[in-house]
Amino acid sequence: MDSTLVVLLLAVGLPAFFALAWWLQKKRHEQLAAWAAATGWEYVRTDPGLGLVRLHRNQPFEQGHSRRASEVLTGRWQGIPAVSYTYEWSTGSGKEKKTYHAHVVALALPAYLPVLELTAEGVGARIAKALGARDMQTESAAFNDAYRVVAGDERVGHAILHPRLMERLLQDDAVGTDWRIEGTWIASWRVGRTDTDRIAPRLGVMHAVVRGVPRHVWQDHGYDPLTHGAAPNG
Repeated sequence: MDSTLVVLLLAVGLPAFFALAWWLQKKRHEQLAAWAAATGWEYVRTDPGLGLVRLHRNQPFEQGHSRRASEVLTGRWQGIPAVSYTYEWSTGSGKEKKTYHAHVVALALPAYLPVLELTAEGVGARIAKALGARDMQTESAAFNDAYRVVAGDERVGHAILHPRLMERLLQDDAVGTDWRIEGTWIASWRVGRTDTDRIAPRLGVMHAVVRGVPRHVWQDHGYDPLTHGAAPNG
């Protein structure tokens, strides 16, 4: 191809490409802002100081480099502070650089709790267990078949995963939802950018978990839901 033609194509094509990318990003921001307005949330775009790229120490966090939080939505769910955002990180550099995204949805907890992580059983979980990864077993065979459970304190893990909560987590809307309690947040993550249609269902599952934590577990960690006007279900 003639070099003059190549230069001409680049001169015309590159500005058009960047203009299209800018327009698509603008529409994306408008859609997220509209969703926030309709639900009583706020679209703040970037981390408002919550430390979102360091929310937890396990997957998908603390992988790779160039970590950032974008498309940040903040609000409340059943009275609990909540957040949704796209978490981004990269691995490698130059031609080997790859960028990944996860849609994170989280609820703030009223007290610090030890790690309790549930991930859906699948090829990855089976490989991890075959390599010696931990998997806390419960009294429910159906639950054990549906989830891999990692607990920082198995006594607390068993207390939280009581029969009523396990039954709830085996319902169709909950199975396949990965989530983790760690510190003062319970978070769920899913590969890809923010999907507003998935925010409410995932918050619903995590809210059931928070409501299901027995009172004595909260009390052991310095919080009493009864004295703060919230009756525990657990």
